[in-house]
Amino acid sequence: MPKARKAQISLEDTPYYHCVSRCVRRAFLCGEDKHTGVSYEHRRQWVQDRIHCLSQVFAIDVCAYAVMSNHTHLVLYIHKELSDNWKTEEVVRRWHQLHKGTLLSQQYLNPQRRQQMVESQLQAVEETANIWRHRLTDISWFMRCLNEYIAREANKEDECTGRFWEGRFKSQALLDEAALAACMAYVDLNPIRAKMAKTPEQSDHTSIQYRINAAKAGKSPKFLMPFAGNIKANMSHGLPFHLTDYLELVDFTGRAILPDKRGAIEQSTPAILERLNLKMAQWQELTTQFEACFHHAAGGESFLEAYRQRHKLKRLRDKNASIRLFG
Repeated sequence: MPKARKAQISLEDTPYYHCVSRCVRRAFLCGEDKHTGVSYEHRRQWVQDRIHCLSQVFAIDVCAYAVMSNHTHLVLYIHKELSDNWKTEEVVRRWHQLHKGTLLSQQYLNPQRRQQMVESQLQAVEETANIWRHRLTDISWFMRCLNEYIAREANKEDECTGRFWEGRFKSQALLDEAALAACMAYVDLNPIRAKMAKTPEQSDHTSIQYRINAAKAGKSPKFLMPFAGNIKANMSHGLPFHLTDYLELVDFTGRAILPDKRGAIEQSTPAILERLNLKMAQWQELTTQFEACFHHAAGGESFLEAYRQRHKLKRLRDKNASIRLFG
């Protein structure tokens, strides 16, 4: 029996989540349909642009993404502290970038018309904004705004109606840094495993390519959560790794998972694996079979046990995989 969404996504467990959406049709989300010869490659840009757009509206940071032929991967971070500091006007402005809002919220954004509003109307806007504030930190709403938009555009182009996605998105809680790093690499290397690209920088419509292009230009990727290094030391907001370490790790792993190169690379293990207490064999399995290894949550045994106790579960089906892969 599926777990309730509120049980799958909880800030008490972690702010990091891996989300996957898959198409329900035989026709492709992207790529080329070999039966009809029709190409849907242009839709990859739709998805990437929409992800970038939503990252600027929601209090949810995008850590990694990959747009595949019939599914999408995202690693998301719920940045609740950000939304808690938004004033009512900021919340309303953000919500209006996606939806029309209400007559009162539209009036509220007009300085002259706002002065004419009575106390009860202002209170109504405040209450509505609090609902929107919650939604703007909700991964379910993020995925809804992504998937519904793509479904409408695809249905319009295909001149049809009906379901486009196979159902609600799948989510996995990433409970520690090792799970986060492994899942991000798993997502960024999807096109290479699918033989759609030979190198990370050639992997179109992925976060790794976007990060590399930004780094080449000497810029920080505007639409992605930045790398902050040792976040515990400097307390800055960002991913708890260094960009150079992560790029080295993805490059190393990408070459190692090719069929003719598996286990044949004679290089020293990247430093980040040592910090995460992972061996190369464990890392290879994590970054090639992450979805198969874990279902609702991924992380070390102690983190999974805390997750089990918080959710009052009798047992966790992923415990053995956690012990074997995270040690």
